[in-house]
Amino acid sequence: MIILVCFRPGVILASAPGITGGRGAPVFNLVASAGTSSQPDGASVYTWGYGCGKAGAAPGASLAVAPAGFAPAALASISTCPIMQLPGPTLIVTEGDSVTVTLANELPVAAGNTSIIFPGFKVTATQGVAGVLTREAVRGATVTYTFVASAPGTYSYHSGTQAELQVEMGLYGAVIVLPKTPPANCQTNALGTQTDYRLASSAYDHPQTCYDREYLFQLMEMDSTIHTATLQQVQDCNLAVSANPAAVCVPIAVKTEPYHPNYFLINGRSMPDDMDAQFSPAYPNQPYNGNPHLHPGETMLIREIGQGRVQHPLHIHGNHARVIARDGTMLLSTVDQTSLAGPLIFTFPTVSGQTVDALFQWTGKGLNWDVYGHTYAGAPVGPSNAGSGDPSPCYPDINGFYTRDSNPAATPGVTPNYGEWCADHNKAIPITPPDPTIVANGLWYGGSPYLGLQTIPSGSAQFISTPRPPGFANQNPGAGYAFMWHSHDEREITTNDVFPGGMMMMMIIDPPAAKIDETQ
Repeated sequence: MIILVCFRPGVILASAPGITGGRGAPVFNLVASAGTSSQPDGASVYTWGYGCGKAGAAPGASLAVAPAGFAPAALASISTCPIMQLPGPTLIVTEGDSVTVTLANELPVAAGNTSIIFPGFKVTATQGVAGVLTREAVRGATVTYTFVASAPGTYSYHSGTQAELQVEMGLYGAVIVLPKTPPANCQTNALGTQTDYRLASSAYDHPQTCYDREYLFQLMEMDSTIHTATLQQVQDCNLAVSANPAAVCVPIAVKTEPYHPNYFLINGRSMPDDMDAQFSPAYPNQPYNGNPHLHPGETMLIREIGQGRVQHPLHIHGNHARVIARDGTMLLSTVDQTSLAGPLIFTFPTVSGQTVDALFQWTGKGLNWDVYGHTYAGAPVGPSNAGSGDPSPCYPDINGFYTRDSNPAATPGVTPNYGEWCADHNKAIPITPPDPTIVANGLWYGGSPYLGLQTIPSGSAQFISTPRPPGFANQNPGAGYAFMWHSHDEREITTNDVFPGGMMMMMIIDPPAAKIDETQ
């Protein structure tokens, strides 16, 4: 499915922001507390979450500790950590780091103890009191967890105390471990002159895990009846304590079965909220969005986590994704350990508790028409080079794309048709777009419903017979393709039983020269 868009959103932010706690031995001071989450139907749902507490300051000054030899330019500019958030702050560390996480329990009195477990790591817990799965923090006290980030990859963390309730209430988050020494073939300037927001140049210590952009998707469901019942018991406890400070509250006992979730979340938000900017003041406790952007030919690292208790079939459009790892473990060939052997998928099973890393590309290869919209009145048809009258020639590399490996080379972020599949260059599209001189189309119509030229020759026509008025310019250079990425479970693309909503977002393919602004 391709949905045509004739606008470019405002600020587009990196979808893998988080916090760090210093180099080598990062320290994170998290607080578990109560708040609310905003839903598209106007509901404000009582929620618990991890955050940075009353100080509201992230433990660490920058967004990520970059591996040796890699220095992204603007990571520090989007570092933030609310008092509490849904999901919890993404903890970003580097392979080999000795990580310390101290958790303070500021949940309501009736909630009792709380904790964090870190699947995939060998954890030592100190302070606190003994619990079923790990040591726990009683209300008003702390517990400390230490572990070595032994291997790169995407991991989860969540409460290990009364998990059927506390995880449902929002006590979960992600850990990203960056490779200490990315492979030499993974380029540190893969985006040319455009700002580089990657956390690293590769996902793993493996030459086939290079990427250009990355996005983290944490999938979770929520049964608001559980949250309402929890709030009622919290309020009852608070009234009892206010009337008699010596009163002892009965621990929260909420029915969690039968389970009927009515909100379905990507990074703590439902559609359309998940397509708003990161750290939007409209969602003070839900800072992360789900709005991936990509240029043709770039490689996207998809970090995906199933945080809930049910399976969510996240379906992607535009191309398959190559799974490179599950639960932080690379999928290698049993015959040749130097080769990745993960499957190509177009639907992520999103198994509860499992993390998946996958690589995705969009090139427009094989569509048999020019996705860049180069064809205009008088242009030759078919692959062309300099001297043919084509303002944007396509020189195929060994794989047939116009890239830095072509001769002459193209430059990402500079060459307007970088990454183009040259065999389809200048082939006419199979439809007739509207006449751009018709007022109903508006000044934002770029002459093509597709990526389109960044500059349109004055008086020429692109795909159409009606010339533009003299001096007519492309008013919408950021127009691109929008592919719907969504759950394939129909109930999960609703918000409280109203369609559309839930686990749904758009993956945008921007023109190569259009800036993808991921700052905040």
